[in-house]
Amino acid sequence: MLKKIVLLLLIGMLGCTAGSAQQTWDWHITGGTIVDGTGAKGYQADLLIRADSIGFIGKVDADTISVVHTIDASGKMVSPGFIDVHAHGNPVKTPEFHNFLAMGVTTILLGQDGSSPTSASLAEWFKEVEAAQPAVNIATLTGHGTLRQKVGVGKSAANQQELNRMERFLEQDLEDGAFGMSTGLEYVPGLYADEAELLYLANVVGNHDRIVMSHVRSEDDNKIEQSLEELAMQGEKARVHASHLKVVYGRGTDRAGAILQQIQEYREQGIEFSADTYPYAASYTGIGIVFPTWAKTETEWQQTMDERPEVLRSFLEQKLTQRNGPGAILFGSGEYAGKTLQQAADLQGMQPVDLLLQMGPDAASAAHFVMNEELQDSITTAPGVMVSSDGSPTMYHPRGYGSFAKIIHRYVKEQQALSIEEAVYKMSGLPARTIGLTDRGVLKVGNKADILIFNPNEVVDNATFSQPHQLAEGFGWIWVNGQMVRKAGTFTETRAGETLKKKL
Repeated sequence: MLKKIVLLLLIGMLGCTAGSAQQTWDWHITGGTIVDGTGAKGYQADLLIRADSIGFIGKVDADTISVVHTIDASGKMVSPGFIDVHAHGNPVKTPEFHNFLAMGVTTILLGQDGSSPTSASLAEWFKEVEAAQPAVNIATLTGHGTLRQKVGVGKSAANQQELNRMERFLEQDLEDGAFGMSTGLEYVPGLYADEAELLYLANVVGNHDRIVMSHVRSEDDNKIEQSLEELAMQGEKARVHASHLKVVYGRGTDRAGAILQQIQEYREQGIEFSADTYPYAASYTGIGIVFPTWAKTETEWQQTMDERPEVLRSFLEQKLTQRNGPGAILFGSGEYAGKTLQQAADLQGMQPVDLLLQMGPDAASAAHFVMNEELQDSITTAPGVMVSSDGSPTMYHPRGYGSFAKIIHRYVKEQQALSIEEAVYKMSGLPARTIGLTDRGVLKVGNKADILIFNPNEVVDNATFSQPHQLAEGFGWIWVNGQMVRKAGTFTETRAGETLKKKL
């Protein structure tokens, strides 16, 4: 009897090679090149989908199966849907997420830069997201800054009582399904945390086998090594990850190589240290990034303007010069959205520094052109560095609409710096393994059917800094959890995303 059961199970797993004439499949993708997300060379094979999962990959005799839909993918690639390990957006308010889907992203990881998607119960937030029916899969981290705010930690390192309370909130979020903790150490309130606080919380994350993903203390050229070292120390407690790896003011491939070598040395020491990046030479964040630590908040800025405005003015003048001048700040929100700081100042008949003084640190967000393209290209194409967008549907920056398409258009097609297999691995299998998604990111039997069909030569990132909300092209056929959400380049009305929760 046992042998008969085993035989029946094997027949079911083999699918099309034995007894499949009696089975009905929802989708048969035929004729395509499978780029499976592992980095292995692409190969010709058919793929069958039943319900929300991949049921078979291999040679299929169409006459021996019953199938509802057949798609001819001849001349195209069949790959896993991409996973954006650093994304922003509100799946309750904007669940369509066409910006992500159009560039092949079927899963996004929220809760970045130290900020959780909710200050209430994460379990309740998941219910709200599920009710909104997002078009992409939603995973999240819990934010270190949000934990501080929940506990009421001030402008100092947390004391032991505060740490204990933060630990309880963190434990609950991890139990509810958070994939780890994010830190935003260049922002309020994360910048007030000391080494002991970060190590204490990293230990909690590590005890649950989760990951600490960090916007590090500083990305400036003269501070990046120290910032990565701080993160590596937390790597003694948990897996760690440098978000949107960049070197502000740094230049050249040699500088990129030095930073990548530093991370490699941590790995050789046994620290699980990973990183992502986006393929643009401009960041996007609040204009508070140019203000000093003693004038980062609205209250501090107003007090400084009352007591020592000339000191702040002098600081900002130096900072603007250091950050490539007022023409290198392109506002993406507020009344000057779409204009550089220089253009906005000219419009008001003011000096740029005086307009900044008038606006304050919380007035707007902007793209900051402070990175070197050659350096960032070296990081983007480096082995082991995955791709992210750090973008959203509303952000005034092309990365939220173009990052993943740009990897294929620029680095695979134009520069030939990556093979299509390497590029897909950076955008699917590698991020899945890094954050702990065990049933996505790779095309294999039993995994969820998040699938793309595309011709790399047709993939184009249309988003620009002047028109950042232009959808990418080329990913014509997209499935999320086995349901078609894009057909021949047109979005269907189906929203098939799920909330993804890391299990204890």
